[in-house]
Amino acid sequence: QAQLVESGGGLVQAGGSLRLSCGASGHTFSSYCMGWFRQAPGKEREFVAAINWNDGRTTYADSVMARFTISRDNAKNTVYLQMNSLKPEDTAVYYCAARITDDLAVFPSEYHYWGQGTQVTVSS
Repeated sequence: QAQLVESGGGLVQAGGSLRLSCGASGHTFSSYCMGWFRQAPGKEREFVAAINWNDGRTTYADSVMARFTISRDNAKNTVYLQMNSLKPEDTAVYYCAARITDDLAVFPSEYHYWGQGTQVTVSS
């Protein structure tokens, strides 16, 4: 059973930066796709970014393109989400997710394992 643990959330002013981490254990993730999603109060969970753990291919939601960067550290079994130029509308609980095939995916239903989430709050 794969386990995903997010960290790095917090309160930041608009224009600031945060880096989220997702520690993965329990599986060999080299053939997985890893994703970040977020969910704001009263809204559906939405895709943020995804990375192919093996070859590093990435894809991003239009709303975060050029501001957020997803990356992975194979040796540490950790996926990161670097978030720059944060906006109040980025406020949400951010979730890490794992998909057991390496093709990139953008829908929550395509992922098999989820972390508990970490809160990101951006003040104006």
